[in-house]
Amino acid sequence: MLSSPTMATPEDEGRHAPGTQQLWNESWYFDFAAPDGSLGGYVRLGLYPNLGVAWYWAYLVREGEPLLAVKHHEAALPTARSLEVREEGLWATQHCETPHDHWTIGLESFAVALDEPGEAYADDLRGDKVALGFDLEWEATAPVYDYPMVTRYEQSCRVSGEILVDTETIAFDGWGQRDHSWGVRDWWGTGWVWTAGRLDDGTSFHAVKLETDRFDFEPGYVAGPDGGDLTVASQFKPRYDQEGEHRFPGVTAMPLHDLELTATPTLLAPIRLDAPDGRMGRFPRGLCRFDAADGRTGYGWTEWNRPAGD
Repeated sequence: MLSSPTMATPEDEGRHAPGTQQLWNESWYFDFAAPDGSLGGYVRLGLYPNLGVAWYWAYLVREGEPLLAVKHHEAALPTARSLEVREEGLWATQHCETPHDHWTIGLESFAVALDEPGEAYADDLRGDKVALGFDLEWEATAPVYDYPMVTRYEQSCRVSGEILVDTETIAFDGWGQRDHSWGVRDWWGTGWVWTAGRLDDGTSFHAVKLETDRFDFEPGYVAGPDGGDLTVASQFKPRYDQEGEHRFPGVTAMPLHDLELTATPTLLAPIRLDAPDGRMGRFPRGLCRFDAADGRTGYGWTEWNRPAGD
């Protein structure tokens, strides 16, 4: 197991006692990307005990293929300390094999096939139903990174296993990211840019920027090819334009510590977010090609949270 001076304990990998705020949530995120950028996806389980629901997402993007989307925003909360979700047409589980080192993800579901990513912003996802399954493992390639001031941590990982699409079984061996957070999350109040990826020399990185004038919150890290100590990176100041009918973000400049990166979205997997009070937000996520100023390249995921009215 990789060691780190992290404040997160092994027990923190599991569920936490909820706060009293309506938008208190606890989430587990798992991203993955093929080394050549031809395929990628992500899973998120979000528990909202004060709303009485769980959110479950599983998205898959592939070159030349429709976006496959599993989105349940009114799933029943898992019982007790479980991270298993069962709904009509959906079974999903997230299991910690070894804290801070190894997780397994299982999914058996029906996804909606979307020909255009903008269709994900409709009131309801409509398209052909396609069987989608994940049997994937996230194994740490770098230590856990604790966010400052908030209850959240991130980790770069190797991802392997199988993906099932209809009758096809796809063997997967690539890279990814996982994170775990608990606390109040108002998707509709403040925008942000989050990113994580891996370059072809084995360097992995992560950063986030809250888009607010009230204070600077720009945590992140860079991990070398040997997966040893993390270099804490701050002052992450991404720059991008929004384009087209759905205002999807375009090429994003990402200066991060000693990395001068650009992120180019290649396959989009956005989500519409509806608040309990009626606000609607847009949450574009994209599998991205990363290009470093020194010629290194790689792939990973970036998200640009666009709050209500933005």
